Amino acid sequence: MKFFDSHCHLQLSQFDADRGTTISHMEKSCTAAIVVGTDLATSRAGVELAEKHDFLWASVGLHPNDNKDEAFDEQAFLALAENPKIVAIGECGLDYFRSGGTPEEKAGQKERFEKQIQLAINLNKTLIVHCRNAHDDMLEILFAYSRELTNKRLRAVIHFFTGSEELAQKYLRLGCYLSFPGPITYTDMYDESIRITPLDKILSETDSPFAAPVPHRGKRNEPAYVEHVVTKIAAVKTIPVEEMSSQIILNSQHVFGLQ
Repeated sequence: MKFFDSHCHLQLSQFDADRGTTISHMEKSCTAAIVVGTDLATSRAGVELAEKHDFLWASVGLHPNDNKDEAFDEQAFLALAENPKIVAIGECGLDYFRSGGTPEEKAGQKERFEKQIQLAINLNKTLIVHCRNAHDDMLEILFAYSRELTNKRLRAVIHFFTGSEELAQKYLRLGCYLSFPGPITYTDMYDESIRITPLDKILSETDSPFAAPVPHRGKRNEPAYVEHVVTKIAAVKTIPVEEMSSQIILNSQHVFGLQ
């Protein structure tokens, strides 16, 4: 293993035509990954995919508004999570950007999110957190679980982190890991957030098929492109790519409990 993609969606339809080729690219680049579900159907598909490859694992959960009419079926997700290939719950969280954030929608998102936090704690699984335009509420909720975060009964990964240095500090104080995506290669505006994040709290991700890094910007993303994300992080941290990649792999193994 040379690289680790903490968040991809290989099970989505964008890969239907060439999923095998995409996975071959991962094998050639020695890239491992977490296949992340956003609802019950994509969670099941992610598990099925992870079972076929020893360098893939899966996360199961309900996205705040990708399928906002779907209720959180705790028993169904609980049954899925018994699979040894499941290492996390999510992606789940709060997203007020897409929904408009009416009081009713916010309340529903918070309820679904807290159910998934409890599931992660009960099953000793990592929580993969999606947050967009909702950081104040997210921090308030996570702060309520600060004891669990401190004693490691809850491990949280902030997916697709492209926030400010100040926001990074707030999540880091709670013990969260920050997972940096392709857009950090578009600009230097995220460099300070990367710079202040401790080496042992950094993860890398693609969120493929979305948000491909430079030099593939504008194209469909894929897990093998996580190398470009790691290269940018290493440049900001002024350490060799191999050293940064090894640290990210170690962090990923630690937070997700990988053997």
